[in-house]
Amino acid sequence: MNSFTREKLEKRIGLLVLPLIGGAIVVALWAVASSTVATSLPSPSRTWEASRLYVMEPFEKRGELDQGILRFTWYSLTRVAKGYVIAILLGTPLGFLLGMSNFFRASFDPIVQILRPVSPLAWLPLGFVLFHKPEPAGTFTIAMCSMWPTVLNTALGVRSVPQDYLNVAKVLKLSKLKTLVKVMVPAAMPYMFTGFRLSLGIAWLVIVAAEMLTGAPGVGGFLWQEYNSLIYEHIILCILTIGIVGFVLDRMMGLVEKRLRTG
Repeated sequence: MNSFTREKLEKRIGLLVLPLIGGAIVVALWAVASSTVATSLPSPSRTWEASRLYVMEPFEKRGELDQGILRFTWYSLTRVAKGYVIAILLGTPLGFLLGMSNFFRASFDPIVQILRPVSPLAWLPLGFVLFHKPEPAGTFTIAMCSMWPTVLNTALGVRSVPQDYLNVAKVLKLSKLKTLVKVMVPAAMPYMFTGFRLSLGIAWLVIVAAEMLTGAPGVGGFLWQEYNSLIYEHIILCILTIGIVGFVLDRMMGLVEKRLRTG
């Protein structure tokens, strides 16, 4: 085995082993805390015993809010997908307009900056006013909260397109549409994808709050039900599920972004 192969193998082992070591340390601290300073916090063993059924039968449906954890996750991901697609479809062209037009940027950038920090707790009641049903209200909330990173990063990407690229397009007498498709979109794509990635993370965060407030079946709805039922072990199960799914979504978007940049 040559030195390059050995170094590559050691790196892969490190990527696997070190997170396991970190996880073991966190579980150990959790166990110590649950038996000393935070006795109301369920221990890792108690959490596993109470959550075993939901993990071992992840797609089982026993009732509306008594289902396997992956079934709840699927409900949440479906809602996130709807809101996220709307956010991308609205945010991308809005970002291009902000980046390409000084008039449009001067007119609407202040409005974007005002709406961007609004909490999902504020958007959701407006969604109920507009749609009168929890499902479309939740989708509306996800879209409104998650679109802004796409808007701002797309606008930044468009403004960062080198002027030389645009000059070449003029020399070649490309139409505005061809300049947009062949020059501006490829040049702005890294910025756009950063926005897409951030928007997905925010969409996944918002779904928890939306489901908690609407009582819809999903990870957030299950978490809120178990809090009201004082079943703290299931709250921890939901927190871990939310974190793991968010991690997986971010890594998947990272792989797609890397593939697009290299391919």
